Amino acid sequence: MKSLFSLVAACALLLGVSSSVYAQTEVTLLAPNPFRGSLDQVAPGFQSKTGYKLKLTYGKGLGTRRQVARGEIFDVSILLPPFPEALASGNIDPKSATTLASLTLALAVKAGMPKPDISTPKALRQTLLAAKTIAFVDPTAGSDGYATREALQKLGVIDLIDSKITLGPTSNVAAGFVAKGEADLCIFYVNEMENRGLDVVGLLPKQFAPPVKVVAFISTHVKDMKAARALVDYLSSPEVEASYKKDGLEPAR
Repeated sequence: MKSLFSLVAACALLLGVSSSVYAQTEVTLLAPNPFRGSLDQVAPGFQSKTGYKLKLTYGKGLGTRRQVARGEIFDVSILLPPFPEALASGNIDPKSATTLASLTLALAVKAGMPKPDISTPKALRQTLLAAKTIAFVDPTAGSDGYATREALQKLGVIDLIDSKITLGPTSNVAAGFVAKGEADLCIFYVNEMENRGLDVVGLLPKQFAPPVKVVAFISTHVKDMKAARALVDYLSSPEVEASYKKDGLEPAR
């Protein structure tokens, strides 16, 4: 009987250790929606390659920065700049900043419609002025909307086309306006232009729309530094960067 109790106790101890180890192998990751398509493709590779379990949480491009700033804890957070509040919160380690890729703005029209000229800043300006309705993401809701508005300001047309702008809460909604003929053109990140009702015209000039960096940070409250570091290393590895490039993102190197 004594040996039976000892065996039961030993099994319980082993199960306890096993459960503890399993808990340590889970890595939590926060990421913005504009990066979702690419991340969904490469995330399974991390789990199979390292053995760590990945728990993903998605949020809006602007909202993820606020989540970090107000103290929501994730082992790794992927953010789109600017993120001064997140850095000032002390919840992420600035020294851990790792650029994974960059998002680029593009212009699209309804599928089958003639593609306007946007080959030069002058041509782009004329195209925007000639359009009756221009759709993009609400700058207060999404990072692509914020980047689009900045680009239009730099191009010097924002005040001239303000009455023509139709805002949507997401890129899918903005794309829908064009696909349904409710807007002449739309502008958001090219990697999100998967709507079959759209034809991509081209990228906006970089002098007005510089690529938006996708940056990973490790939390200052990280549970398992080795696991978090492994995740960041994987997401910035050459094999994963090749996948980003196929999706229309610019590689970090």
